[in-house]
Amino acid sequence: MLYAVLCYNDENAVATWTKEEDDACMARLAQVEDGMKAKGKLGPVARLLPTTSATTLRKNSGEPLIIDGPFAETKEQFLGFYLTDCETLDEVIAFAKDLAVANPGLGSYEIRPVGVFHPSEIG
Repeated sequence: MLYAVLCYNDENAVATWTKEEDDACMARLAQVEDGMKAKGKLGPVARLLPTTSATTLRKNSGEPLIIDGPFAETKEQFLGFYLTDCETLDEVIAFAKDLAVANPGLGSYEIRPVGVFHPSEIG
């Protein structure tokens, strides 16, 4: 079963990290990723740029509205995701727990089964 592991954190807190702190966090996350890669269970991984670089298309009954930034005002922002191929929910929960240990601070990991996946032609 494919699962998306959606990563949420306070991007303002993450933005205060020094380059050394960010590099150390990414190295710890890479160790967790390597375990899943070795099992052939890790698909695309993405770290999103800050919400200040986002554009939102808001649907309504008329013409869609295009606005700068994220639509939702929240304490935690969607900062990235992992796509995994796990046999059970318990397996992907264990992966998310390892990510949580590797990533300092508060935040959450939302785990959702993927219903449809079309592999991309993008490099």
